[in-house]
Amino acid sequence: MTLRAIARELGITAPALYRYYDSREDLLRHLCDDICTDLGTELEASLAGLDDEDVAPQVFAVCRAFRHWALAHPREFNLVFASAEDVVRQCAGSRHPHHVGDQFGRVFLEIAGRLIASHPVRKEHDDNVPESVREDLIAFQRMLVHTVRERGVPVTEDILHLGTIYHIVQSWVRIYGHVALEVFGHFPFAVTNPEPMFDTMLAQLIAEIGFEG
Repeated sequence: MTLRAIARELGITAPALYRYYDSREDLLRHLCDDICTDLGTELEASLAGLDDEDVAPQVFAVCRAFRHWALAHPREFNLVFASAEDVVRQCAGSRHPHHVGDQFGRVFLEIAGRLIASHPVRKEHDDNVPESVREDLIAFQRMLVHTVRERGVPVTEDILHLGTIYHIVQSWVRIYGHVALEVFGHFPFAVTNPEPMFDTMLAQLIAEIGFEG
């Protein structure tokens, strides 16, 4: 995909398109920003009417909304969440070194942070963190604490300690993995309706960190 080809599809000249975008990469960044903003709006809408103090249903609602959005918008999911291009990974806020990079992460982690802040997890979970990833998790911990605080949730690194951060990252990997397999039609076996499996996984993720779903 080139700007010249895009301009041709739009029925304008390439120089005219350059008036709006500096490069193909700039256009892709804007496109990803728009997609992530729309996704964020849908995820926020999924929380409407839910009790702010009852966090587990909010986790379920956001994760389910993400899955439904991805299945309904496979091309957008592919561009934003599965593209190998560096420019795509820089979209939707990740250019700022202190912010979580995508809208799903922002909403999901805000809820996860609120869940942890209201029900702190024992620090014994830190023993489960492999030494090889501790340095990376410490950097992510600082970014996550900053992001959650900006959303009005009073957390510290003592509350969002490394064991908790490690579990949150693992949860995101499992949620993303399930959704991606569905979106791309690569589920490991024939299943008519994977949604109950997805819901069971969400309940397990919440229970594993010490909460009841």
